[in-house]
Amino acid sequence: MDIFLQQIINGLVQGSIYALVALGYTMVYGIMGLINFAHGEVVMIGALISITVTSTLAAAGMPLGLAGLFGLVTAMLTCMALGWSLERIAYRPLRGSPRLTPLITAIGMSIVLQNLAMIFWGRNYMTFPPLLPKVNFEFAGTHFTLVQVVIVLLSAALMAGLVFLVYRTKLGMAMRATAQNPAVASLMGVNINRVIASAFVIGSALAAVAGVMVGSYYEIAHYQMGFMLGLKAFTAAVLGGIGNLAGAMAGGILLGIIEALGAGYIGDFTGGFLGSHYQDIFAFVVLIVVLMFKPSGLFGEKTGDRA
Repeated sequence: MDIFLQQIINGLVQGSIYALVALGYTMVYGIMGLINFAHGEVVMIGALISITVTSTLAAAGMPLGLAGLFGLVTAMLTCMALGWSLERIAYRPLRGSPRLTPLITAIGMSIVLQNLAMIFWGRNYMTFPPLLPKVNFEFAGTHFTLVQVVIVLLSAALMAGLVFLVYRTKLGMAMRATAQNPAVASLMGVNINRVIASAFVIGSALAAVAGVMVGSYYEIAHYQMGFMLGLKAFTAAVLGGIGNLAGAMAGGILLGIIEALGAGYIGDFTGGFLGSHYQDIFAFVVLIVVLMFKPSGLFGEKTGDRA
């Protein structure tokens, strides 16, 4: 039972990160019907920007906690500008094109951002500064750190804030109207371009926070870190029902728990052959199973409520 609870905690932490990134996918898809495969690279940019700013300010004598806060804010602002630029430059001109065209463009933008990051930050892994003290907790035979607690609580707060934004504000109402029928929403006075750009900006801000979380959790960052994370977050969105906010959150948490349990229990059962080094297998097995038996996801796609 101790092992089971420990894996649940580990999966909850990882799943919280998946959920934040999956929300970016599902918001854009809900409004545009576009899978923004460059979203994982926005997470990567956020992590690397945060490292650069935090390390520079800390080296100049600023307290590490304050430097980390500046790094987080800078990463969010940079990623918001990047998300707006992607929508304005790469996707808006293709809005009336066949669906395959913006999809290929998204993959191309992912490759471009990866290579730009490699040119600017290099190929080597970068060490993420310890933003929080290394405090360990123990409960019911399980062990977890302060970083894990902050990741889960901050993710929950951000997800609750996004739900409030979508269902209790004018911008959220405009998003839901655009998702349901863009033409009618435009006739009712909704600025479609502004709504779509807002979805990219908000999703990119969440991606920046997720990038800082990943860097803090694993204490490293790399120019390729967003590729696999983006694919897993996309899997989480599909698992919950892409276009569905609640589905993205639940899918992320569930996928993280499945990965943790798979790496723990199946790894032990196979003598380590399918252990933590092969945990990526479980995410894509889940994707295949969902696409085969329930392609609409566990929660389905609520076209009237999607963000």
